[in-house]
Amino acid sequence: MARPNKCRNICSMPQVTEFVPAGGSESCVVLGVDAFEVIRLLDYKKFTQEQCAARMNISRTTVTRIYEDARRKIAEAMVFGRRIVIEGGDVMVCRQMKPECKNEINCCHRQREKVE
Repeated sequence: MARPNKCRNICSMPQVTEFVPAGGSESCVVLGVDAFEVIRLLDYKKFTQEQCAARMNISRTTVTRIYEDARRKIAEAMVFGRRIVIEGGDVMVCRQMKPECKNEINCCHRQREKVE
């Protein structure tokens, strides 16, 4: 029997959930919210896989698997001109600023403070 999926911690839900190529096909590629968070942390924030795993409360091997799958889906969308839709996944959005986010400029809680 397979082990149940562990809920993945993410900072916030993505503000943009769909990318549509100009002149692309009607078919789409679905990228989970957890995959979006892994891409955000590894490629945008330049975290190591260990740091990403700690932030999301999952193992490093899970980060690797999610990352490889997300890159394949993004490449498929680019090669075949498919829409990318970000949705779904077993995720938990953090409710308050964590100690490790104290100096992070883009922390979702810091962004919420600016709006309120």
